[in-house]
Amino acid sequence: MIFAREINATLTSLVKKIDAATGKNSASKMGSFVVFLNDDSALEGKLKELADKEGIKNTILSIDTNPVGPPGYEINKDADITVVLYTSREVKANHAFRKGELNDKAIEAILKDVPKILVKKEAPKK
Repeated sequence: MIFAREINATLTSLVKKIDAATGKNSASKMGSFVVFLNDDSALEGKLKELADKEGIKNTILSIDTNPVGPPGYEINKDADITVVLYTSREVKANHAFRKGELNDKAIEAILKDVPKILVKKEAPKK
């Protein structure tokens, strides 16, 4: 789950990589979505364009016009991008970035945490 305030190149890079990981790990029931905390009336069209242009197929892109996010999520108002990796309603990793802080190294750290949320396959019984 990613909360973002606006579309930018670095976020697009993250979303593309999360989208690929989601497709690769569909057997582990991995899902992903981005919630844009933004009331820009043109955002819906921009998200459709983003999905088409970048080939986003496995990640849901959504909009919440409330700048603080949905109730109960306590998104830091200073965070431009917040990434929460969870399974069975238990947070396994949480990454928050102020504007300009998300970079390739941070994206790599997020992707390294993805295995924490994958359903482990049981070993075959003998």
